[in-house]
Amino acid sequence: MRIRGLHKAALIALCLAFPFICTIPSRAHVVLLLEEPYGFFGKVIPVGHTAIYLEKVCAETPLKLRRCIPGEWGTVLTRNNGMGGYGWVAIPLIPYLYSVENLSEVPAKADRPTIWRLRRRYHEAHLKHALGGKIDVGNLFHGGWGLLIGMAYERRMYAFSFETTREQDDALIAKMNARQNHSRFDFLYNNCSDMARNVLNNYFPNAFPRNYYFDAGITTPKSVARRLVRVARRHSEMQLSVLQIPQIPGYRRNSRRSRGALEALVTTPAVVPIAIVSPIAAGGLFADYVLRGGFRLIPRNLPEVHPDNLAALTPLPAPPRISASDETTSTAIEISKPLEEVASAEPHRDMP
Repeated sequence: MRIRGLHKAALIALCLAFPFICTIPSRAHVVLLLEEPYGFFGKVIPVGHTAIYLEKVCAETPLKLRRCIPGEWGTVLTRNNGMGGYGWVAIPLIPYLYSVENLSEVPAKADRPTIWRLRRRYHEAHLKHALGGKIDVGNLFHGGWGLLIGMAYERRMYAFSFETTREQDDALIAKMNARQNHSRFDFLYNNCSDMARNVLNNYFPNAFPRNYYFDAGITTPKSVARRLVRVARRHSEMQLSVLQIPQIPGYRRNSRRSRGALEALVTTPAVVPIAIVSPIAAGGLFADYVLRGGFRLIPRNLPEVHPDNLAALTPLPAPPRISASDETTSTAIEISKPLEEVASAEPHRDMP
């Protein structure tokens, strides 16, 4: 929730007068949001969506970044088809998830009129003029500003959170603001996952290349998340953890699990023409899927992040582990699934 008006000015003045009160921690978090597919399009092409949440980076406008001041929640970088040619758009975390600015306004269960009332209200107040009227509401085949806010009503998400430094965030802000924010969306080779991959490469240079073997060079949300887990194995300082953000019920049917490009191909009717033309090629694709494409990325029984505990999305460093026999076991230990549980999860194909 953004601090506005006099409250924001008063807080800035307080921080300038008494710097020790508003000391900004040197550590921050970046969260890769792996978002499940939904609706008709998600059934035909079940790869889902991905976005990047930056805990200490905020949106000066939807097209310009700055460092957050205390009390702000950070921002989500996202892109989709029909976004007016922009390479990314920055939306504060709470509106991105729930279409509101105050968590107390999030409905426990929502119908279609309620969801679109909240979306239109936020769009009129914060997006319509800031984006120059270049983005319409969108539809089944063409994305729009309706895909920028209220995503928790559409689908379940998995949050892969890792630690960064203030210096890394500042470098990203400078680079994103200096670079021309115009890019033609391409579903295969310049999509939301490519945007996420490029942002992550700023934190870990060249660590997120395209996968030409298993995904034919097509970047998918699942392939980015899988790569992030591998990078975290080599960088223990990242403190990678995984949480889930449940879908708010009442608006849509439950979303489906995300699949990689190869996985989506061999588990949908799209594989039938390939099998007819070349059974050998179809068999090879299926063998690749069995060997690696169906690897279970999401652990079972993940802790959930709801509006009333949204701060858990960026957990504090975990305290020392306490044995099961210790009667003083801290609940903070159970705040998220650590990397070792993600990396060692058995290869199942079904998400919880």
